[in-house]
Amino acid sequence: MKHLLALYKKYSGLLLKALEPLGFWGIFLLSALDSSSIPVPIDAFVAFYSWSHPHRFYLYVILASLGSAIGGLVPYYIGRAGGEIFLLKRINRARYEALLDKFERQEFLALMVPSMLPPPTPWKLFVFGAGVFEMRVANFLLAVFTGRIIRFGVESLLVIRYGPQIIHELTILAHRHLILLLAGLAIIFALLIIYVIRKSKAKKCGTSD
Repeated sequence: MKHLLALYKKYSGLLLKALEPLGFWGIFLLSALDSSSIPVPIDAFVAFYSWSHPHRFYLYVILASLGSAIGGLVPYYIGRAGGEIFLLKRINRARYEALLDKFERQEFLALMVPSMLPPPTPWKLFVFGAGVFEMRVANFLLAVFTGRIIRFGVESLLVIRYGPQIIHELTILAHRHLILLLAGLAIIFALLIIYVIRKSKAKKCGTSD
């Protein structure tokens, strides 16, 4: 395990050295790579760039968020191309239609909230689901971009205020309290769904009147 961690750190260091001269576009490429295929400690990279250039941190946050949204189109289109067959092998058609209806009513929040949360949130599963249920591409990009802006923005401000070690400490905390993190995610998501449903019902009542 220690050997794997050492290799991962070495791999991350090589990526950082290779892409650091690219500046803003380096963080964009790293974020797109992380979302599309190869896992990259993107939070650590955003933290490093923001710490090194605090007066331009917002540019790194924007480009990292944009790269994550665009890179996420890869698993999204994989889900869109063959995900329905994958799901129907495991659930019946009625259950599938019920899931589709729920996702269509809260699709933006269903993707934005996981995009806000750091690892070990299973983000690619939500992206795959967005493709399976044919979420509109524009809404997909906006949901991921919005969630990532919040996540990377908060992380960058914390790093500028408390130093780069804060990201490492938060990552350890998230892994140690994974169950609490997932429970918190479920509660937040449920509250958001209730809010959206009540708001939509209020609009319908107002329209009918």
